[in-house]
Amino acid sequence: MERWRRVISQYRSVPGDEVPVVLSRDGTHGPVVHGLSAAARARGIETGARVVDVQAIHPDLHVEPTDLEGDAALVKRLVHWARRWCPWTARDQDHGLLLDVTGCTHLFGGEAAMLRDIRSRFALQGLTARCAMAPTPGAAQALARFGSGAQICGAEDVGTALAPLPVAALRLDAQTTRLLNRLGLKTIGALSDLPRAALMRRFASLKPERNPLILLDKALGKAADPLNAPPDHRHFMARSRLAEPVLDPAPHLPALVEDLCAQLARAELGARRLRLTVYRIDGDWRGLDTATARASRDAAHLRRLFDGKLENIDSGFGFDLMTLEALASEPLPLMQDHLDGKRDPSADVAGLLDRLVAKLGPEKVSWPQWRETHKPEAVEERAPALQASPAAAPALLRERPLRLLTPPEEVRVIYAVPEGPPSQFNWRRVTYKTTRHAGPERIAPEWWRDRPGTRLRDYYKVEVAGGQRFWLYREGVIHDGRGAEPRWFLHGMFA
Repeated sequence: MERWRRVISQYRSVPGDEVPVVLSRDGTHGPVVHGLSAAARARGIETGARVVDVQAIHPDLHVEPTDLEGDAALVKRLVHWARRWCPWTARDQDHGLLLDVTGCTHLFGGEAAMLRDIRSRFALQGLTARCAMAPTPGAAQALARFGSGAQICGAEDVGTALAPLPVAALRLDAQTTRLLNRLGLKTIGALSDLPRAALMRRFASLKPERNPLILLDKALGKAADPLNAPPDHRHFMARSRLAEPVLDPAPHLPALVEDLCAQLARAELGARRLRLTVYRIDGDWRGLDTATARASRDAAHLRRLFDGKLENIDSGFGFDLMTLEALASEPLPLMQDHLDGKRDPSADVAGLLDRLVAKLGPEKVSWPQWRETHKPEAVEERAPALQASPAAAPALLRERPLRLLTPPEEVRVIYAVPEGPPSQFNWRRVTYKTTRHAGPERIAPEWWRDRPGTRLRDYYKVEVAGGQRFWLYREGVIHDGRGAEPRWFLHGMFA
């Protein structure tokens, strides 16, 4: 909700604090509530409720669509931003963070001082943080979400601190939580006081991530609950600091490329997207981006991608700093060259694509892609060469003509009714007599995509007296109830 307010305020007014606002997302039976404002929460609205049901009770409710992808991207960035406090951070469900601060609290003046620093720094970002510190991830999460919001729990006080919390604090799903509540187990203390043998028989069929007893043991520290932290984002950048301002970046580019390729080689990575940046002496900067069809750290190849583009950089009165960074990289292990000295053909094709895209633009170079469709004219489509790989043609296309007419051209045909092959046809004022034919190949309409009344096609391969081979089809058959007399079209020519 706080992120939504910050984004919306940039281009339109935000509803006042007294207005109940909910963020909705798609649910099984229509939109459901995903986020709540303070005014909406004060009215008793809960997440997961159907929006239509809530609007029936609260007609003045203000509903806005939520941005799930934007929220996930924010949490992903916060995971790495939170490593200012400790080296191990991970995402906790949809809107939480887990930090392993073991051995780090003394750097901030103690546990209480670290929690105050965490809350204040999140507040500077416009976000409200509920924090808790406990010996286990499960206990810390339960106290942060269902406790006071700024609680420190020692190893000997875990059971006492968790006892008054509801069983939903154990990261249980809604179904298991409802089952425990029907059994009268509404708090963690009530769950831990019961004999384990009877409960284990009741929940033995549940998976570990849903079993309340296993989650209780993890929260109390009786079972292992390791923190799986994502790796740090690796940033590769080469810098060139100049003694005095210059206007031409070309003489300094080879050294930058060599430096960047050496960094990538040590990490066994290859660059997919590059950015060259010059920092002008007037405080401004100019950037130039390029991309590759596949991961590469060939210095000569990467340097050629900037040929003809450096003149477009406005250097102003000069620049004294240049950087070349890999915006995106992919694994590229070290490989030995062939003993016979031959080059990898796919590498040559990728290099050619990179140079063409760098010169003509990414929208001008494309690969053929194949679609699952009945219509021969719609089988092939184009995709940008840097975003897709060439796909092998379906086996059926080997029997199709190399050249198709777009659109097919109507012809006059003499044939044996109702479904005989063409014996003679007239195309572009020339009459052709059929000597041999093959077919028909019947192609039915796509009932899930075509309009009602679309007629089937019967395709024939025909060879005429002059040796030419054509691909004709009859649209519909007599008395099919979908139109008048069938029409004939010439759709392609064979080599």
